[in-house]
Amino acid sequence: MIYHKNEDVLIRSMQEEDARKLVKAFQEQGWNKSIELFNYYFNEQKNHARYILIAEFCGDIAGYTTILPKALEGPFADRKIPEICDFNVLIKYQRKGIGNIILDVAEKIAGKISNTVSLGVGLHSGYGVAQRIYVKRGYIPDGSGVWFMNKQLEPYTTCNNNDDLILFLSKSLV
Repeated sequence: MIYHKNEDVLIRSMQEEDARKLVKAFQEQGWNKSIELFNYYFNEQKNHARYILIAEFCGDIAGYTTILPKALEGPFADRKIPEICDFNVLIKYQRKGIGNIILDVAEKIAGKISNTVSLGVGLHSGYGVAQRIYVKRGYIPDGSGVWFMNKQLEPYTTCNNNDDLILFLSKSLV
């Protein structure tokens, strides 16, 4: 399904062959994303358990995100609030507006499910671009504090500043 199309950017649902293309594209920028992850996403899309949005820029894969119709972890679990998960724009395609277009489409899909959308963002500097885009788009912390390894951290708890250190945010869609 095509969700968005302009001169340069196409946002569409995932196709099976995208798994290989995504792995290769992320390897080229030094990131390790497994084929199993993308095959899992594709199967979840087939089973209507997750939306997968693929962004193309001038015909080349430029990024993706997924949307869970209902958050499975964190403070929004079991609250019937959709969650935007695993949002990525390849470095060479950043600062072209692609991330905002992906999020526009994701929020439109989420808005058909709920008046609120949620997401989690990592706290180390590697997530800095995502942190800024979320704040600029009106996402706010939910107030539950920091989560680590899918558990809410108690105050003054020691943890590692890695990909598992998350702050959950939400945005009203009305």
